[in-house]
Amino acid sequence: MYILDVETKELIEVDILLVTNNEVPLKKSSWNFHWKQLFKEPNTLTFVLKTESSSIEGMLHLKIENNMLIMDVIEIAPHNIGNINKKYDFVAGCLIAYACRESFKIEGNYKGFLTFTSKTDLIEWYINKYGATQAIGQKMFISPDKGALLIEKYLNRNI
Repeated sequence: MYILDVETKELIEVDILLVTNNEVPLKKSSWNFHWKQLFKEPNTLTFVLKTESSSIEGMLHLKIENNMLIMDVIEIAPHNIGNINKKYDFVAGCLIAYACRESFKIEGNYKGFLTFTSKTDLIEWYINKYGATQAIGQKMFISPDKGALLIEKYLNRNI
């Protein structure tokens, strides 16, 4: 899978891996979430999106409740936020697509569905950019068919 170097327009190969305790970014390093605490939560999985040079470009925290995969927290690295001075694009797309792929591993009625709670100001962004559906209030989901499209677009992208 690849993210886009905004300056050079080159695709940069990345991996999404289960995080280890010593890879967790610190809140004091301008990250918004306490990843060390999230990493320690039971019944959750924390993933890191890294470049080949081991630069952390994004984080993803998933949990399973009632046979449903929940994208509990997603965060892109501080240097990838906004449109000005952003280093890489497609980071959020890769992480969301990865979560969608993980949702197909869940057995039961919610196989292939990814659920999450959005910040109010991001609801339209999730709908327009990732095909999410607003359920109730800030609760949202990505259906299996929309998830498959995201997997194809972000995880199976060819150079």
